[in-house]
Amino acid sequence: MATKPGARARASVSAFTQELFGRLPRADQRRWAHAYMEGLLSTPGKKTVRRLAASVSDSCTAPQSLHQFINASPWAWEPVRAELTRWVQRHTAPRAWTIGLAVVPKRGDRSCGVHRRFVPQAGRTLNCQVGVGAFLSTDTEDVPVDWRLLLPDPWSNDPALRRRARIPEGTEPRSAEAQTLDLVEGLPSSGQLAEVPVVADLDGYADTGEIVRALSSRGRHFVVAVPAALPVLAAQVPPPSTHPGRQDRATALPDRTARTALTVRQVLTRREATAPHHVTLRTRRGEERTAHVLTGLVRLPEPGGSRPSRAAGHPPVHRVFAEWDPDTRRPGRTWFTSLVNRPAGELLELAALHSGTADTVRRLEDDFGLLAFEGRSYPGWHHHMTLVSAAFAYSSLTTTRRGDN
Repeated sequence: MATKPGARARASVSAFTQELFGRLPRADQRRWAHAYMEGLLSTPGKKTVRRLAASVSDSCTAPQSLHQFINASPWAWEPVRAELTRWVQRHTAPRAWTIGLAVVPKRGDRSCGVHRRFVPQAGRTLNCQVGVGAFLSTDTEDVPVDWRLLLPDPWSNDPALRRRARIPEGTEPRSAEAQTLDLVEGLPSSGQLAEVPVVADLDGYADTGEIVRALSSRGRHFVVAVPAALPVLAAQVPPPSTHPGRQDRATALPDRTARTALTVRQVLTRREATAPHHVTLRTRRGEERTAHVLTGLVRLPEPGGSRPSRAAGHPPVHRVFAEWDPDTRRPGRTWFTSLVNRPAGELLELAALHSGTADTVRRLEDDFGLLAFEGRSYPGWHHHMTLVSAAFAYSSLTTTRRGDN
């Protein structure tokens, strides 16, 4: 492959791609991974395979080779994403695992996973693919490191369609909440990242009640947006924590949980709830602002019932909270968290991280070729999303200029 000497990229892109893709079994796979990465980082405008190839090579066969690498070459994306996660962790101070969505409009019905659905953000029904992503969120960035592709009907039950899209055997249809939990299952279970909470706002896409139940049962800390009508049981307020390590869960309180289910909104607005109080929080731009917060403590009832779930001893206590709008005199987006002893300002800051994933997806679309994928296969989609995520991470977290490749 003849590389164009004028192609622009970052200084250590060769070392970066070697670190992520160095275990691919074939030399040509490693070579084209580097070329695709360099193309994503250096090609202005629309990042079609042909334009990527032209920006990094004079070879007339480069477009075909890049297309083959993405769509047909049998390389595993999971180890690359695991390496990307470790790389991002080393270069950042993560505050949360944030779950975000990438909705990719599509023409026709041939691309893997394409379907028609109502998209709340667009306010209309679109023909689209929907990717569910795990982002490592810091005070300044939200970096995608893992993805799942929704496969609704007919992709879940049409054998011919699945063969054509090369969907692997054993890849079963899963809802957005199941895909979210699958992403969480793949997160590190030990070390620093195991204690980082999961933040998600999947309104209109997933059963968030199921998500909070599952995360709670798995011992994962979380901050998840929930419908204001979610049924809960008001719980006793725990004593304040004075231990330097600060226990985040309150699970061993005397059982004085109410027996009648209320909605989250009712808990937040009833007279017995914590009154709106002022907190000061810092935005990602480094600015301080004052917010009014409503908060209350709850337990989850058994599914379909009004009694607290008792899977193991005392059911865990959770906190619900919302920012109070003094103009409308109503709570805003309602959130559900396992972090019962965290300050309200910190909880609002964590909840605000979810909006950063939408900003990242827009940047992936505008600057890193998210929408330019021309293939139709399941492996091709995962290969492309892996490289787009790696290019974003490198561009966002590396400041040195190209000089050694």
